[in-house]
Amino acid sequence: METELSKRLGVEHAIFGFTPFPAVAAAITRAGGLGVLGVVRYGAPDELARDLDWMQKHTDGKPYGIDVVMPARAVDGVTEADIEDMIPDTHRRFVRDTLAQHGVPELPEGEASGWRITGWMEHVARSQLDVALDYPVRLLANALGSPPPDIVRRAHQHGILVAALAGSARHAERHAEAGIDVVVAQGYEAGGHTGEIASMVLTPEVVKAVDPLPVLAAGGIGTGEQIAAGLALGAQGVWLGSIWLTTREARLRSRALTRKLLAAGSGDTVRSRALTGKPARQLRTEWTDAWDDPTGPGALPMPLQGLLVAEAVSRIQRYEVESLLGTPVGQIVGQMTSERRVQAVFDDLTRGFERAVDRVQRIAGRA
Repeated sequence: METELSKRLGVEHAIFGFTPFPAVAAAITRAGGLGVLGVVRYGAPDELARDLDWMQKHTDGKPYGIDVVMPARAVDGVTEADIEDMIPDTHRRFVRDTLAQHGVPELPEGEASGWRITGWMEHVARSQLDVALDYPVRLLANALGSPPPDIVRRAHQHGILVAALAGSARHAERHAEAGIDVVVAQGYEAGGHTGEIASMVLTPEVVKAVDPLPVLAAGGIGTGEQIAAGLALGAQGVWLGSIWLTTREARLRSRALTRKLLAAGSGDTVRSRALTGKPARQLRTEWTDAWDDPTGPGALPMPLQGLLVAEAVSRIQRYEVESLLGTPVGQIVGQMTSERRVQAVFDDLTRGFERAVDRVQRIAGRA
């Protein structure tokens, strides 16, 4: 599964694996792909440095990347406390009432919320990048649009390729104009923030729009056959995220959440603003239903929504309230039916890719 882009980055397979778990990212890299560590959850620079130190020791000298979040439009120039003050009381009351209806206990006294998204704020993302540039990172991906021009320049000065996610050909063209090196065409089926165009339509549109820039296909991909399809549509690799959530290396804190993921079908996700304020595909739960109900107050813009629900999400996760318990995940969740090690996932991906290529060659009369 080598392409021009994978050769340029020095990886065996053109599989780019996004994950918030260092152990998963390192395992992806060791298996021959490019592990990309999502760093939005890191509030303190020393925490990120600690995990990047660990990555250095467990990637066997092979390349890896990081994924930051620098929103194109967000509340900026103020502190987290200032933003907290901007959250309406009606929304705070809605959170309290929803949790009370489901009997969700308070956090123990003195225990802070373990789920914060201060990384959505640009100054935090910049501090994360300051740390990462001290390491041999090969790829910098931005989850929400093109990063600021000075960030692109800094990355290039360090020999780092810059990638940005796009949900339409128009978005991809803006990335190309901003000097982005790799465009991730993320289809409607993907987990997390995503647009409204399906991967089968989006990938070739983006390939054509930004040629000759390399494109990664993303959204609903979790088998080798789907990887072959993405490459056939002109992509130079695939960007996989959801498929790693049920790997053994991920070690999700909640066994209840793992059970829900393994039991979910491809129709059990929804694009909702409940988590961050922007449409993000996630497991459908009574929590997402409450926020998407037109009789409710509706989600706030990012990053207000994330700050509003941070403690609530921590409480839901801590007490494993199954009716409310969810996570960002794509429609590929319907094929995530067992816990496997990352290497086993890779083995299945490469075997499926070979089967697909052999099948097409037979159809073309070349086998």
